[in-house]
Amino acid sequence: MFRAKREPEEKTPANRPEEVADEAEGLYRSGKMNCAESVLAAVTSNYMPAAGDEALRLAAGFGGGSGAGCICGAVVGGTMSFGLIFADDRKRVQRLTKELHRWFRDEYGATCCKVILQTHKKICFELTGKVAGKVAEMLETL
Repeated sequence: MFRAKREPEEKTPANRPEEVADEAEGLYRSGKMNCAESVLAAVTSNYMPAAGDEALRLAAGFGGGSGAGCICGAVVGGTMSFGLIFADDRKRVQRLTKELHRWFRDEYGATCCKVILQTHKKICFELTGKVAGKVAEMLETL
């Protein structure tokens, strides 16, 4: 009948990647953002809140494989996150980007939307969350 009011769960390194994944998937499911924007928004809101909305606007054209169906927008959003967070360390950004691409290719067989959607129909919502979670996981281990 009465529900006990739960305290909000404290963000810890252990559950933060899952929270970032849920946030990104929720943003994409809302229809207000594309996959790239959703990943970038979820990651930066948790790891670089000062990035603000201007940075998010940069991701607008990358949804749906940059509108052409090629590189996955979620991966682009993750890559953009690395660039914002480690703006002064280009080598780190490149290393993390390669690691993210390798992980993604191992998980889904390709980084191209057209190829992924041939074998994984209607996976974009879930995939967006998983990419954001992976980016957060990578950031937590640095």
